[in-house]
Amino acid sequence: MDHRAALRLAATLAVLAPHADAADAYPTKPIRFVVAFPPGGGTDIIARSIAQKLAERLAQQVVVDNRPGAGGNIGTDIVAKSAPDGYTILMGSAGPLAINASLFAKMPFDPIKDLAPVTLAASTPNVLVVHPSLSARTVKELIALARARPGEINFASSGHGTPAHLAGELFNSMAGVKLVHVPYKGAAPALADLVGGQVQIMFSTMPP
Repeated sequence: MDHRAALRLAATLAVLAPHADAADAYPTKPIRFVVAFPPGGGTDIIARSIAQKLAERLAQQVVVDNRPGAGGNIGTDIVAKSAPDGYTILMGSAGPLAINASLFAKMPFDPIKDLAPVTLAASTPNVLVVHPSLSARTVKELIALARARPGEINFASSGHGTPAHLAGELFNSMAGVKLVHVPYKGAAPALADLVGGQVQIMFSTMPP
């Protein structure tokens, strides 16, 4: 995944650097690679893998810059408002690019007008994970437990509007249960609290 994505990204960035001096070979300075979530989550892991290969391919430093918050809107907005010169790029995700427009009353950017797609870097599945303190060992047992304890079991997500959040709400709807949503600024702190037992359930992505 990382080799192919880095090659496509390198080729496209070389073409999409409209303000670079024609006499200069792009890139002539470090590239800022913004991740709209904290270090350690799936989006961050994929971005760092691509950044390493991209730096090797372009013979230039690629700096990963984590800017979490607002379901990915903060980091994405930084890139949307940056100079369109190929030196600030985004590790995009479904939340800020597709989902958040339906959840936030006002978006600070237009994902269609303010950003240009480069390549599909990865596709990751959602996996249901639970803390071992819960007695449930199957989905059927989890549903039965949640129905017996409505509003008592929490599920973590990487933020409002993220796929992990929507997966939990879909589970609530389809199973007829009432799990309580606990949003975090990213998957890494959510998983840390899941391991520590502060929350009981999470729909977590698995980096390829």
